[in-house]
Amino acid sequence: MTSADSFGWYGLGSMGIGMALNLQKHLAAKGLPPLHYSNRTLSRGDVLKEAGAVPEATLEDVVAKSNIIFTMISNDEVLQDLISKAIDSHDSTNLSLEGKIWVDTSTVHPETSVKCAKRLAEKGAVFVASPVFGASPVAASGKLIFSMAGPGAAIERLQPYIIDVMGREIINMGEDVQKSSLLKISGNIFVVGFQELIAEAQVFAEKTGLGTAQMETFIGSMFGPVLESYSKRMTTGAYAPPLDTKPGFSVDLSIKDARHAINIAADHGTTLPTISKALERMKAAKAYAGDSLDSSSLYGTARLEAGLPFWSEKSRQGN
Repeated sequence: MTSADSFGWYGLGSMGIGMALNLQKHLAAKGLPPLHYSNRTLSRGDVLKEAGAVPEATLEDVVAKSNIIFTMISNDEVLQDLISKAIDSHDSTNLSLEGKIWVDTSTVHPETSVKCAKRLAEKGAVFVASPVFGASPVAASGKLIFSMAGPGAAIERLQPYIIDVMGREIINMGEDVQKSSLLKISGNIFVVGFQELIAEAQVFAEKTGLGTAQMETFIGSMFGPVLESYSKRMTTGAYAPPLDTKPGFSVDLSIKDARHAINIAADHGTTLPTISKALERMKAAKAYAGDSLDSSSLYGTARLEAGLPFWSEKSRQGN
């Protein structure tokens, strides 16, 4: 790290808020300058402000006051729009991007990462593609896995702010920013695929009379706590939470991730049948029950296909 390091953050959704808070706590503990942050809804950062971070009205203000900028946003279009805003400010004002490091922790298409890296490099900035593995509770606990790609010196410089701060491990994917995005999307094939298989197994257990509790015990004993947690999102009703409760991982984001994986597979002459079925069921769930759904809501669709209600006894009961 260097004494000149100053940090900015944009994107305070269910993942970003936990990550940014852990970073701010680390900066405060080390006596370093506070984190500057912004968000579409700035009040989402009130907990950061209480921890000593500094709110900024716009992304441009964050970039102006930071030389290392983290983003955690919802999709490719938002990321490219943010970079356009920063570049426009670079071109039209005294704001310089020269020497800055932009670290995107979102899940975007590999080609988006390449475009972002190229656009920032033209202004003298460095782009590090750094999607993360782990849900929001893992982000809050600082135990994420970072898949990082970009210039080696930049990754080395970032490491002290990642390990034992926001994450437990960095998987260094080298300098090609496509590679970290590809690894993240590959990981999502497992996540979405496991949810699809567990949904089918739990519907099978209910229809045959085996019992969902017994199936869940087996899943946990045989395959461990991660897959058991996917099952619990279904059996506890968290796949369709109350309308005033944010889902653990939005079905919209999971649909985006599944589409990226399917499209990349098609571009390389292969297919992902399980992910295609999961995508079909997630889209059907959204059409039936609206946007306020977890990625595991494909379980509701599987229930409907088997002649069961979309809603379970423990989920919400409608919109």
